[in-house]
Amino acid sequence: MQELPTPAAGSRPPKLPSLTGLRFFAAALVFCFHTSLPKMLRVFEDDGVAHGYARAFAKAGWVGVSFFFILSGFVLAWSARPRDSLGGFYRRRLLKIYPNHVVTWALTMVLFAASTTGPAVWLPNLLLLHSWIPDLDTFVSVNQPSWSLCSELLFYLLFPVLWRLVRRIPAHRLWWWAAATVAGLVVCQLAVDFLVPGTPRLAEWPLSEWQWWLSYNIPPLRLFEFVLGMLMARILLSGRWLPLGLAPAFALTAAGYGLALVVPWQYGLNVATIVPLALLVTAVAAADVKGSRTLLRGRTMVWLGEISFAFYLTHYIVLVELRRLLDGRLFSTPAAIGVLVGAFLLAQFTGWLLYACVERPVMRRWGRARPKGPLPPARTTETREPEPAR
Repeated sequence: MQELPTPAAGSRPPKLPSLTGLRFFAAALVFCFHTSLPKMLRVFEDDGVAHGYARAFAKAGWVGVSFFFILSGFVLAWSARPRDSLGGFYRRRLLKIYPNHVVTWALTMVLFAASTTGPAVWLPNLLLLHSWIPDLDTFVSVNQPSWSLCSELLFYLLFPVLWRLVRRIPAHRLWWWAAATVAGLVVCQLAVDFLVPGTPRLAEWPLSEWQWWLSYNIPPLRLFEFVLGMLMARILLSGRWLPLGLAPAFALTAAGYGLALVVPWQYGLNVATIVPLALLVTAVAAADVKGSRTLLRGRTMVWLGEISFAFYLTHYIVLVELRRLLDGRLFSTPAAIGVLVGAFLLAQFTGWLLYACVERPVMRRWGRARPKGPLPPARTTETREPEPAR
């Protein structure tokens, strides 16, 4: 096990700026995935280049979202306030996602979704309930990336209870519980694969609509990634972390991504990458705890990480509008790359606008902690409590 500097009793654990910087790359992977889909934005005139681009980023979106789910569990566990009130916790979490979601929902409806989306679809989307509905036109409706916020909302609602349970696990059993969590995800994916009818198949993906919904979109199945993130935070806090450096962690993540490209399609959604991503998140956090200087913790990278959530919610709108503007026009490879870079920069700009005009002002005005009482009491084998990391 790796010995790390530990905070004195009652003090805050170290901040984790490198994890914030790493968020940028996860959001960028989602962007690259969406731009690789022919129905989203086909810009390469050369079919070979277009196919290669699509192949290279075929699982990038799945990896990016899985990273964010693991990171959510890790950060919430790391920054849990022992004297926080339930109301205060829920207020901050809802303020983190709903204002950005409502603004991008309204913008999407005004620009292109209202004419084809009825109340039975847009209302569940607005309320972040759409991923619970087993209908493809509903759970990927309006601003399509918002489906993942349904899972995040479930994570936030359940976190106080889950954290109480996770804190009760003896430190020497944390790795066993982490392995059991991964095994639970594998079992669920196997059940969806073998027990849920695989026909009729979707046009885009090699599985049925029910399989797609159950294996990827329904929020309860994504709890495995969230809980694993919580367990990894406790592993690091309790001094049970392995001496895994950043280079091996990134190498394992790259290997996991390569595995995701070759395993049966459904298992490339999150099974092939859940372990490498969990190790990567913890290794990056461990580097910050040790005070190691990483490229991820620079001011620019941290800023890009801070706006990554807003970027995630605005990039789809940018791509849809760009597709409409281009109207099927294709470009030579250098020009197509320029178009993609321009789209990426424009999405970054719109993400910054959303962050600067909505997310940051809302969190500064109403998102400050107001301790009024403890979260549900929990027994723990640790002698220190995690404090805010931000």
